[in-house]
Amino acid sequence: MKCQRCKKLACVALPSHHAGFCKDCYPLFFTRQVETAIRREKMFTHDDRILVALSGGKDSLALMLELKLQGYDVTGLHIDLGIPNSSEGARSKVEKFCDAHDLKLDVFEMEKWGLPIPDVKQYIDRPVCSICGKMKRHHFNRIAREGGYDAVATGHNLDDEVARLFANTLRWDTAYLSDQGPTLPAAEGFVRKVKPLFRLSEFETANYSFLKGIDIHSAPCPYSTGASFTNHKELWGELEFRSPGQKFQFYNGFMQRGKAAFANLEKETGATLHPCDTCGSPTSVGTCSVCRIKASVAVKKAEWLSESEYEAARARA
Repeated sequence: MKCQRCKKLACVALPSHHAGFCKDCYPLFFTRQVETAIRREKMFTHDDRILVALSGGKDSLALMLELKLQGYDVTGLHIDLGIPNSSEGARSKVEKFCDAHDLKLDVFEMEKWGLPIPDVKQYIDRPVCSICGKMKRHHFNRIAREGGYDAVATGHNLDDEVARLFANTLRWDTAYLSDQGPTLPAAEGFVRKVKPLFRLSEFETANYSFLKGIDIHSAPCPYSTGASFTNHKELWGELEFRSPGQKFQFYNGFMQRGKAAFANLEKETGATLHPCDTCGSPTSVGTCSVCRIKASVAVKKAEWLSESEYEAARARA
């Protein structure tokens, strides 16, 4: 296959676009997809300050580099989850990447805050992935709000968005379907959230990272085994292989023809929000769910430590 742009030998084939690109032209294809996403969805401008969530994976690091190359005012935010034999590797990759590209970086440590993810897994009887995601979204928004940023950008790609839309549709979860999309406008207490990679698949961001020489953290989270999100991605991967372009058609079709119905429904049923009594983040109750989880873990951990000390004293006696 020849490169669609320069007619040299292509190194990346994109069946969904009926195109292929060489190593020199592929980054331009990637850039134009990001530019189109930002422009059409009115995500942000060059006058805005953007906080980019950095996990250390290919998507978030590729997004950070691309936004810098496009001249945006970006600062990275990495949340150190405190997971042994995992978090230190991800943090190291992020710090080295930002140093190499002269990028601003803030690091928030869950352990210093008092709630590392291993404690959540041990003391809360709920799926750890859902709670971890809630925690990260909470801190992304809080830190962006307190820092005066105009938008929070995440590295969610087309595969991520399709898997999320598919899961929400299977459950007919109207609350989540109402805010499904690459741009979530700012609201009282919430900073605007954007996903500039939503037009690009996981395969496409992986190729960009490889061609740009980005050193990524690729080890999976030790707590993510069996997550339904991964299964949905695999199903859609098979469908895309058999019929290239189905992912974007499904997602774009919802955005063009389906989302409005759920947005109107949510406006009618949405709860009134006010600042959390503990942290000030928006919530529909007195204390937000994240602060309640933190308090619950603290109580259960204290009880467990007391029981352990009691058993140790009995053993010594």
